[in-house]
Amino acid sequence: MSSDLWSFSLGTYARPGVEAACLTLQSAGVNVCLLLCGLWLGKRGIACNEQRLQQLRNVAEPWDTDVVRPLRALRLQWKVIATGDAELNALREQVKALELEAERHLLLRLERSAQSWPQNEATDLSAWLEGVAANAAHPDRDALHQLRVAATGT
Repeated sequence: MSSDLWSFSLGTYARPGVEAACLTLQSAGVNVCLLLCGLWLGKRGIACNEQRLQQLRNVAEPWDTDVVRPLRALRLQWKVIATGDAELNALREQVKALELEAERHLLLRLERSAQSWPQNEATDLSAWLEGVAANAAHPDRDALHQLRVAATGT
């Protein structure tokens, strides 16, 4: 695959409206790393199907549950009290960096998982986004649309 998933994710996340859309979807239970991976795969013309979605979920869910979410929970738990405590705020920033590094590792795992899938089969980003968001309680359609628009501009 020509461009790595991490670089694609950083570039996409930095686009206007993407961070807000991702956080909205994350609060609805959607895994943002899976969303970004789905966009990346869709941009490469990799066809979305249930087997591939499940393979990606099998990679993402344990890492997200065991590594990313506990770091995020600690970072959020310290958010308010760290504002008045410089030492705790410094530790919180370290946890934040560790959380980002854990997400980078997850994206690398997802990229490796999809490495052998043939490209240029399809160009429907919607199938990937809808597939990734399917397990969420109430995925925000506007946020999904914002990601689709951002991905077509990258």
